[in-house]
Amino acid sequence: MPFIKEYINDETVMEDVKKLQRNGVNSKDIYILTHDDDRTSRIANNVNANTIGLSEQDVKTVVSNIFSKKGDELRAKLQEIGLSEEDAHEYEEDMDEGKVLLIVTSDKNIESLLV
Repeated sequence: MPFIKEYINDETVMEDVKKLQRNGVNSKDIYILTHDDDRTSRIANNVNANTIGLSEQDVKTVVSNIFSKKGDELRAKLQEIGLSEEDAHEYEEDMDEGKVLLIVTSDKNIESLLV
């Protein structure tokens, strides 16, 4: 299961992404996800992180997301990267409240790098 940390502040998540990159975590393993596509792209672009896009999802998920509500789309993206349906639902609710998710798929001990 990927490492996930929630943030309220965009600057704080960007600082942590830079810290991870300085500590050898590959940018391709770092994802940003929010309820707002523009916010997600802005944060990810500022720190050379990824968004969960077509390459992380299977074709069935991509097609179903075209006709889904935003919450359904976010839950599907979270499940595609390894979260259970229940965990995806909880994180989607948190994003509904304005939180930013930092998701890391690296095998490194991410928590220790963010201390």
